[in-house]
Amino acid sequence: MQNYRKMRSPRHNDVVMKVIPGHFVTPNSHINYYIDMTTMKTRQNEAKAAARAMSEVYVASTVIDTIVCMDGMEVIGAYMADELTRAGIMSLNAHKTIYIMSPEYDLSGQMIVRENNQMMVKGKHVLLLLASATTGQTIARATESIYYYGGTIEGVSAIFSAVSKVMDRPVHALYSTADLPDYMSYQPAKCRMCQNHEPIDAICNGFGYSRL
Repeated sequence: MQNYRKMRSPRHNDVVMKVIPGHFVTPNSHINYYIDMTTMKTRQNEAKAAARAMSEVYVASTVIDTIVCMDGMEVIGAYMADELTRAGIMSLNAHKTIYIMSPEYDLSGQMIVRENNQMMVKGKHVLLLLASATTGQTIARATESIYYYGGTIEGVSAIFSAVSKVMDRPVHALYSTADLPDYMSYQPAKCRMCQNHEPIDAICNGFGYSRL
C-alpha cells in the first residue's frame, strides 16, 4: 500500500507515523485508516524517539516493575524502560530493573501468562504498552488479565488511540483522533463503508495488515 501520508507528532517532531486511507477490518471493528507504525516499532532511532516521548508522562510516577508490550511493541518497550530508569523511576524488583514481556493469547483473544512468566506480573506495578487502540476492548481484556494474574495497572500508553479512557483509566497516546479528525471506527454490523458497498482493502491488527 503506497497511498499513505506521514504525520508528525504535534509535540515531538522526531516521531512520525504513516496513515493509509481505506476500508480495514480489525479484530474488533471496521476502520477507515490503517495506522502503519512498522518503522517506528522496528527502526532503532524511531523506536527510541517514540519511547522517549511516551516516557514523559510517567516521569513523576513512583514505581513501574513491568512493561507488558502488545502489538509488537517490544523494541519501544525496552527503550522506554531505559528512559524511565534514567529518569529515576523506581522498580521494586529484586534486581532493581524493569521487566519487558509480551503476552500470549488464546483463541478468544484473552491474554495468557504462562507459569514461568507469572512472576513478572504477580504483585508487580505494570505499564500496558500498545501500538494502537480503536475501541478499547483489547485494553479492557488485557487489564482484566493483568488483575487476574495479580498485577496492578499503573498506566496505559499507545502510539495512537481513538479512545481517551478505558475502565476509568486514561490512555496516554502520542496521537489521537484530534490529530486525525476524520478517523472513523464502526462496529462490524454497523459499518457505513460496508453499507455503501465499499470493498475491504485489508484485514489488520497490531502486527500489520494482509490485503484481500
